[in-house]
Amino acid sequence: MTTQVSSAQHAKTHVKVSSLAQTAAAVIFGAVVLFAVGFLPTDAAHNAAHDTRHAMAFPCH
Repeated sequence: MTTQVSSAQHAKTHVKVSSLAQTAAAVIFGAVVLFAVGFLPTDAAHNAAHDTRHAMAFPCH
């Protein structure tokens, strides 16, 4: 027995997967930027990440 999937259902599933993948990529990228930049020796980048962590109530010292 084969199951027929309409193109509308297939497109809807593809949009959900694509949206989830984009959201996951954005979260991972944001976390890398936020936490990795905090270890840079550049004072401006470090201070920006540090202030952002404080704003999110993340203990950093």
